[in-house]
Amino acid sequence: MEKWFNVGKVVNTHGIRGEIRVISRTDFPEERYKIGNTIYFFQTDKANPLELKIKGHREHKNFNLLTFEGYENVNDVEFMKGGLLKVPESFLGELAENEYYFHEIIGCKVVTVEGEELGEITEILTPGANDVWVVRGQDKNEILIPYIEEVVMKVDVQEKLVVIEPMEGLFS
Repeated sequence: MEKWFNVGKVVNTHGIRGEIRVISRTDFPEERYKIGNTIYFFQTDKANPLELKIKGHREHKNFNLLTFEGYENVNDVEFMKGGLLKVPESFLGELAENEYYFHEIIGCKVVTVEGEELGEITEILTPGANDVWVVRGQDKNEILIPYIEEVVMKVDVQEKLVVIEPMEGLFS
C-alpha cells in the first residue's frame, strides 16, 4: 500500500480564475509545485484522491497559490476548501548528502555528544539561511537547534537520533 505525504492544506480560493490558496507543509515547494507536476487532492468525504496537474504556481504573502489544468474559475475549485494536497512516497526524490525530508527529522530524539538527552524534534522552522529544529525538552520547554555543521554532528534517520554539539548560549 502506497504511503502518502502531506504537501499542504487548501485554506481558500483566490480571485476568480481558479487559484487556490495553500498553507504548505512541503520541504521543497519550488520543486513540488513545479508546472506540469502531478499532485493529489484528498477530501474527507471521498475515498479516492483526485489527480491534479499543476498549471501555475506563485507565492503570495505566506501562501502558495496554485492553479490546475481543467480548473479555470473559482466555481471549479470551491469544493477544494479544507482539503489536503498530498504526494505518494514514490514522488519523493533522492536528496544530496546531509539533506533530509521534514518527516525524517520530526520525531528524532536529540542528544548531546556527552550523551545528555534533550528531547524530541517537533517542528522545523525555515527562517532563511538555515533551518532551525525545534526540540521539545522533558521539561516541556522548547530548544531551538540551528541545522549547521558546527552544531549537528550526526543524523541517523533510521534510528531517529540526532547528536549535537551545543553552542555557547544555545540553551540560555
